[in-house]
Formats: sequence, structure tokens, C-alpha cells
Amino acid sequence: MSTLSNHVPDPRLITAFAERRDSPVHRLNPWTKLGVLALLVLLVTVADSLAVLLGVYGVTLATYALATLPLRRLFAWYSLPFLFIVSVGVPIAFLEPGTPIGGAVATPLGELSVTWAGALLVAELTTRSLVVVTFSLTLSMTTAYNDVAYLLGRLLPRPLDQIALLTYRFTFVMLELLEDLVKAARSRGANLGEFWANKRLYARILGMTMLAAIERSERLVKSMEARGYDGDITLYGDVTRPPARDLTVLTVLSVGIIVYALVGPYDVVALPVGLRGVGL
Repeated sequence: MSTLSNHVPDPRLITAFAERRDSPVHRLNPWTKLGVLALLVLLVTVADSLAVLLGVYGVTLATYALATLPLRRLFAWYSLPFLFIVSVGVPIAFLEPGTPIGGAVATPLGELSVTWAGALLVAELTTRSLVVVTFSLTLSMTTAYNDVAYLLGRLLPRPLDQIALLTYRFTFVMLELLEDLVKAARSRGANLGEFWANKRLYARILGMTMLAAIERSERLVKSMEARGYDGDITLYGDVTRPPARDLTVLTVLSVGIIVYALVGPYDVVALPVGLRGVGL
């Protein structure tokens, strides 16, 4: 939302990049990109090495850049996942047993210190989150709305697909209402820079947004019903099956991740020594 904050992804900007830009990533089959996202989630879940996670993140970031998407906005949008990482990672960094980094901090509950093991876990959690967030944004910013709607209609059962489509479309209405209220508050001299000093104003803006959104939604439902809406948004788009080349790549990646998940927890360097012991 460019008018509200540069740290929150704007659905209108995301849709504009998906509809108006062209790149090799834009031309990929949507089913292929969705399959890669699923494999990435699986890979970052089973990966137990920071080096592997950093390598996956580098490839994901390179894919984002190949799609000619704005890197500066991406780093600003990282604010939301970092809030989650800080809320979860700080306790991990202090509570994970191991060798402490520096001195301990005295607290009423005792001495606390950040350990090397805790810092490593936080780094792994951060990298996992950034990989999924980056490729999710890449997928949404390189796939046209009709294709996204088609995928939702094929993947989600009814009525979840209709709820998802209507929620996405109504997001733009909510953004317009919220931006109008923010502009009205600023035109009357309101300073929205400090949250705690203006918490009552923020609460009023949020309350007015919800009330106006409910009224707008009722009018939208009546207008849709007047145009024949019966609980089904007809999708005229069609996403073809991935080509054989894409299916081959996805199969190879799937096999590689499965092999890594099976072999990764073991010491692959010591494995040949054990094999020699049985005569191999």
C-alpha cells in the first residue's frame, strides 16, 4: 500500500507487475511455478544446514531478479516476516542451550545469554521464512489474475474457492476506503507518524473502515445478485498442463529433495568407511 506504508505489499502493485511485465519467469506455466513453491516449502522444511538454506535463498532471490521485479520494495516488504522472526526467534536465541556468545544478561529469572546454537537456529528460521516469502511474491507478481483464479478454482473445494476469489477482489475495496480515511485525517492535520500518541485515531480509522466496508459489501452483494450471481464465479480462463520439460525438472527436483531428506541427517563422509567394513 504505497499510500499507507512501503513495508506492506500492495495487491494493486502486485497485480500490475503480473499483468504488465514480461520476463522468462512470467512466461513459465503457472502449474510449474506452483509446483516449485511446494517443493521449496518441502526443501526448507527438511534442510538442516544453513549453507544449504542460504544457497536456496540465493537461487530464489536470483529468480526474483530475473523476473525484473523491484528488489528495493522486496527488502522493504521483509518487515512483516521479520516481525514474526523476532517474536519467535528471540526466545530461541536465549533459551537454546550451548556455548554463550559474550556475557550473560542478569534478569529477575536468572542470567540469560545468546548461545551459538540459538543464533544458528535463528539464522536458519530467518532464511527459511525469506525463501518462502520471496518465491511467494515472485509467484503472485508473475502470474496473471485469471490464471490465479483458475488455479484457486481447481485446487480449493467449493465454497472455499469462491471465498478466496471474493476476498481477493474485496481487498481492493478495503484499500481504497482505508486510504480515503487516511487522506482525510492528514488533510485535517493529523500526524500518523507516532502510533501510541495517536492510538485513538488509529482505532477510529480502523472502525470506520470496517463499518464502511460492511456497507459497501452489502451493496456489492445486491448488485451481483441483480446480475445473476448464484454463488459461482464463472472462470473463463484456462491454464494448460505443464510441458514435458517442466514435468521432468519438477520430477528431478522432487527426487533430489527426497534423497537429501533421507541422506542429509547422516554423516555421508563416514558412510563409505562403514561400507568398507562389510566388504564393499
